[in-house]
Amino acid sequence: MKVLADHLTVLLSLAWLLWIALVAVGLILERRPPAATLAWLLALLFMPYFGFIVYLLFGPRRLRRRRLRYSRARERLIQSTTHRLGRDHAALPGFPGANLEWRLATLLNRTGQGQPASALNITLLETGDACFAALETAIAAAIHHVHLEYYLWQPDPVGTRLRDLLIEKARAGVQVRLLLDPIGSDRISRRFLKPLQDAGGLTAWFNPISLRRFRWRHVNFRTHRKIVVCDGRIGFTGGINISAEHSQSHRHTDAWRDTHLRIEGEPVHRLQFIFLEGWYFATDHAPFQPEFFPAFPEPPNRPWLQIVESGPDNHRHAIAKFYFAAIAGAQRQVLLATPYFVPNEALNMALITAALRGVEVRILVPKRSDSRLVTAAARSYYDELASVGVAIYEYGPPMLHAKLLAVDERIAAVGSANFDNRSLALNFETIAVLYDAELAAQLARSFAADLICARRYVKPGRRAPLGQRLSEATARLLSPLL
Repeated sequence: MKVLADHLTVLLSLAWLLWIALVAVGLILERRPPAATLAWLLALLFMPYFGFIVYLLFGPRRLRRRRLRYSRARERLIQSTTHRLGRDHAALPGFPGANLEWRLATLLNRTGQGQPASALNITLLETGDACFAALETAIAAAIHHVHLEYYLWQPDPVGTRLRDLLIEKARAGVQVRLLLDPIGSDRISRRFLKPLQDAGGLTAWFNPISLRRFRWRHVNFRTHRKIVVCDGRIGFTGGINISAEHSQSHRHTDAWRDTHLRIEGEPVHRLQFIFLEGWYFATDHAPFQPEFFPAFPEPPNRPWLQIVESGPDNHRHAIAKFYFAAIAGAQRQVLLATPYFVPNEALNMALITAALRGVEVRILVPKRSDSRLVTAAARSYYDELASVGVAIYEYGPPMLHAKLLAVDERIAAVGSANFDNRSLALNFETIAVLYDAELAAQLARSFAADLICARRYVKPGRRAPLGQRLSEATARLLSPLL
């Protein structure tokens, strides 16, 4: 019996070593940063059982989205839209001619993001209540379709009110499509969605989690986007979820601080395109109707905007590249607001280098985010940044949830992407890049107003307690997962 047990132990050990070897080969072939690859290998070697579970849940496998990337679907989408995709942006009349704007537009165009487009109107929405009111107005006026994609939708008074409005529109014959993420919207039940479905509205889950079908392996790959498109003419994107947490009417002084955009005009075509890609991935079907991409007059002297998407299915990481290039190209000022500040090495170095060049760099983060782990990881970067002149401000309470980058009061970006690896590499995100001095200056003034509710971080004169330093350093090691 003992001999049999010994043989079984040897066989299991050999099988385990073989599995480790196969995983190691896979990790190496993915050509990830050496530090990340070594971290995964060490975790698997020294924490065999725990590391195995973590790897299966969060491991760096690429998402296979063959259904989404069918060439036929993409071609049909492109044929359906009048949005200019892939052309030389030098042919755009009226686009701002400053060097930085051209360089950023070219960078994004070459990462597959299309060209900047001139909008009829762009409205900044800086409170949840303003955003919800604008959404309800646009949805109520829709006559053909309403498309919505959200990471987080709560069945609270705000989410219920908006669902009921969608039910009314569906009963009136308007096409309603609602795409939700099953992790962010985990409180949404079948019972909550059934009245909308009974009224004719369509609902779908993005990359659903299923233990039976082993879909839990892709727990990382979430749609973190917030997109609404009404009749292909009016679009919304930004950081505000459908939740009473953003509403001052419900949370009063405790409402989350956030920023959103209402867009009218040709840039909405790109938001529509992104939504339909996600819908096709979730349902294996996407309608192709000319009404989804209406024509717009060429607006004179209107703000220029470029919609940018990124996700784990695309190794170009367009949003991360934009953040890096915009910070590296700044001449006078960089303003960054983010609820989750866990920069990768390149972005951290871009901030440090900008400050050393004499650029005014200000970073606004929550005093405490809704994740203690992320807060601890973020604080591990503060001392190095503060030592080179970066001004870090801790906001609140309440929670800061806005995602904003403004450069030289000329260029700005608002969207769903945080300044961390999860948003820049693991989630599906969308931002709107604004090439407009007036809007960039307005966002800079909003940033300055938020500083009233914040306190500047001061590097302590003596070392923090060992326990605090250890917890922050440990959290920083987990940065690739945060």
